[in-house]
Amino acid sequence: MLPSFMTPPASTSYKLANATVPVTLAPELASLPTKEGLVACDILVRDGQIAELLPAGSTVDPDLPVTDLRQGMVWPCFADMHTHLDKGHIWDRKPNPDGTFMGALDAVMADRMANWSAADVAARMGFSITTAYNHGTRLIRTHLDSIAPQHRISFEVFSALREEWKGRVDLQAVALFPLDMMVDQAFYADLVSTVKTHGGLLGGVTRMGPDLEAQLEQLFRTAADEGLDIDLHVDETDDKEVLTLKAIAEAKLRLGFEGAVTVGHCCSLARQDEDVAKATIDVVARAGLSVVSLPMCNMYLQDRYAGRTPRWRGVTLFKELTAAGVATAVSSDNTRDPFYAYGDLDPVEVFREAVRILHLDHPLDEAARVITKSPAAILGRPDVGMIATGQPADLVLFSARRWSEFLSRPQMDRIVLRSGAALERQLPDYRELDTIIGA
Repeated sequence: MLPSFMTPPASTSYKLANATVPVTLAPELASLPTKEGLVACDILVRDGQIAELLPAGSTVDPDLPVTDLRQGMVWPCFADMHTHLDKGHIWDRKPNPDGTFMGALDAVMADRMANWSAADVAARMGFSITTAYNHGTRLIRTHLDSIAPQHRISFEVFSALREEWKGRVDLQAVALFPLDMMVDQAFYADLVSTVKTHGGLLGGVTRMGPDLEAQLEQLFRTAADEGLDIDLHVDETDDKEVLTLKAIAEAKLRLGFEGAVTVGHCCSLARQDEDVAKATIDVVARAGLSVVSLPMCNMYLQDRYAGRTPRWRGVTLFKELTAAGVATAVSSDNTRDPFYAYGDLDPVEVFREAVRILHLDHPLDEAARVITKSPAAILGRPDVGMIATGQPADLVLFSARRWSEFLSRPQMDRIVLRSGAALERQLPDYRELDTIIGA
């Protein structure tokens, strides 16, 4: 139930009065006084666009309807830059027996071979996008399992859903496959063709081995020849001897690759000796890689051994990478599947847990960027994840006024605005999946 003052605006032209905004997401307000990176302001919306950002209490058109937020926070809509929409919601059908990484791999493989028809993938993927949209997400990148012939099915489903959701949620897709599969030239050529046809990215999973350098060279040369960007799953392990991250950065520099390269997870970096980690971070920064951390999934999977309490949090060296100038963000990753049994594609949950797991607090001044402007910029969409004049009023209104309030409750009473109009938020019922997953 919404607080009495949280009445959604009735039109697409109005003033949001007495709002609290993370100033890092609204640079136009940087000259105003802040506390913990939060600034008080009024937001004028005309015909669904942000017309002006003003100090709180400013006098404007007296005929303009006013919604007094009573210091409630206003954020831009979110960007979720690393998800797995094709795997989502299969847990009830194929759970992970022991919660381990290998258990997840085996469970997903078995479910994919047995159940992943176009209808199955479309139903689960659509359910996930609907959920994310109702939480306030505007931009999603998903990795798609790309083992023949699954890559064709998943990309075709993805393209259809991208068109269906156009204007509400912008979708990007990455082909996910073990890089050693590139030795099958027929498969690899077909995969690259599929990715190009559907406007996707090249991805993959890097593994330590004597062929890694050749695999990376082939991947980078293919991406350069075809005009594709790259998004890789990297070093998702607690084994300190595994560090393909450095090899990726060195390959990008050596080959002069000019496209965007994103790397996700990078867990083993946090297990390295300080000098090794610093050297890797330095080359990652020089190479211009972007790093996305998946704190909930990584804490769930990493350092999980039967009967033993985990000794570390599973995440990468997020603060050190950021300090070195590396573009960093956090994201949802898996949702109710063998790699992560929980989650709801809610960036507010991701943010709340990331603050706790990665210690993004004290101060919190810049923290809001990690699910908004930072992932959007990495995905090539600097128009998303910011509050700025001239932009659509794609905003999320919260009753929470301060960080202590925002981070202490799930914020399910939020109001999502798209082009200034309030959504009738309705999270889909899990029962909608019963015919696909089984009641």
